[in-house]
Amino acid sequence: MENIPRILITPEAVDVLHKLRGRFGELMFHQSGGCCDGSQPMCFEKGEFKVGGNDVYLGDIDGCGFFMSRDQFEYWQHTQLTVDITPGRGSSFSLEIPMGLRFIIRSRLFDDDELARLIPVISGEEYLDRQATP
Repeated sequence: MENIPRILITPEAVDVLHKLRGRFGELMFHQSGGCCDGSQPMCFEKGEFKVGGNDVYLGDIDGCGFFMSRDQFEYWQHTQLTVDITPGRGSSFSLEIPMGLRFIIRSRLFDDDELARLIPVISGEEYLDRQATP
């Protein structure tokens, strides 16, 4: 049986990622669940946002690691998340904001069959350890 990804991305959001990657290089996402736009996915240059044991790695989208604070993940663990893009200026430090765009999350609940086939999550700290090991 095929594993079910926890995180997806729309083609429109991929187009924006390609533009950002051309300007900034490798990228990553983090969703903190903080106030204001903190509950929206934020795009950073890879390594600019420090992840650790209080973060969960959900997977890669178009070559970008996607991390979420563990507390936020407790709310979202039963949903498949899709990163999308929409016009409008958010109030965060995410790289797309100066373009007049912002990344958003769309979600849907997993069904029982999908819940049994989810790709397991690991902590941000474990992710970093795996990246450091050749």
